[in-house]
Amino acid sequence: MLSRYTDQLEQYSIDEAFLHFDDSMLTAEQQVKQARQIVREIRQGIGIPVSIGIAPSRTLAKIASKYAKQYAGYRGACMIDTTEKRLKALSTFPIEDVWGIGRRSVKKLHTAGINTALDFATRQSEFALNLMHKPGLDTWQELNGQDVIRTDELAQHLSITRSRTFAAPVTDIKTMESFIADFCATCARKLRSQNSLCSDVIIFALPSRFSYSLPKENSIFMPDSGVYDNFGGIYQNIHLPVPTNTTSELLEYVLRTLRKNFIEGYSYKRAGVVLHNISDATAMQQQLFDTRDRQRDSQLQQTIDRLNRQMGRNTIRVATQLKTEQQADKLRSEHLSPCYSTRLSDIITVKC
Repeated sequence: MLSRYTDQLEQYSIDEAFLHFDDSMLTAEQQVKQARQIVREIRQGIGIPVSIGIAPSRTLAKIASKYAKQYAGYRGACMIDTTEKRLKALSTFPIEDVWGIGRRSVKKLHTAGINTALDFATRQSEFALNLMHKPGLDTWQELNGQDVIRTDELAQHLSITRSRTFAAPVTDIKTMESFIADFCATCARKLRSQNSLCSDVIIFALPSRFSYSLPKENSIFMPDSGVYDNFGGIYQNIHLPVPTNTTSELLEYVLRTLRKNFIEGYSYKRAGVVLHNISDATAMQQQLFDTRDRQRDSQLQQTIDRLNRQMGRNTIRVATQLKTEQQADKLRSEHLSPCYSTRLSDIITVKC
């Protein structure tokens, strides 16, 4: 719905986006009127409330959006378009709520007497640079109305995790392989979406914490508590010889490790995959004796991703993965929200 208004749309997260408009085409009053129209249309079309902040920089726009959410008088849209409005907004905005200010930085800022966004914005630029390096300078510039932050330049995820608790314990290797392959493929897709590579992969498969049916020789003894934990659970870190984001390559290492450590007949209740030691894909260190055709792998993976975007997720998938209809049967979903608008069986029944 947002893309109807501009072709310059940045989706920042699952519920946040930045829209860019040519301010020379609309007056300030017209921009606020249009923002309120967007709020109404989203509420009517999707049923969720949104707030919109309008400002010359992304950080100021997020601050304006918070004010629009807090105060009903803004009717869903708040605009910071003058120096007077900017200073007034920053004077009551806590520094710990400013976008890009982390917990460690908050402690430093409080020690330096910085409690509000205005306290920070009115200091010299050298203060921000010395205290928080380039990210701090970027935030300082944004608070002063300079648009310098790009969402595609923000820090990447330090790790990517996919895990699930099963509806019924998994006891056979084939079923577990299917789940682990699904988790790995999902993590790899997220890794590619942020143009990153990973050097390490963790896989785990754990029995129920209340299960006492497994022999102690397959358990992990916890010295501090004097009890056995995990009861035969798998928890393995795999270091990759060359960083990668290709699903097929990751699956080779992950499934090999799973098969080596899986105990047939044991009841595994939860499993997952974690990708960590993540780096930028544009700065990959090649290995002299690498035997894989990485250019071919990349081209093949790009083609698969493109087809899946066009035809639906997992239309093309590794054979080990579960089919979509199998996933719902195998995973716990008793607390899943009903699909009120897309499934006839979930439509709300009103009794008078």
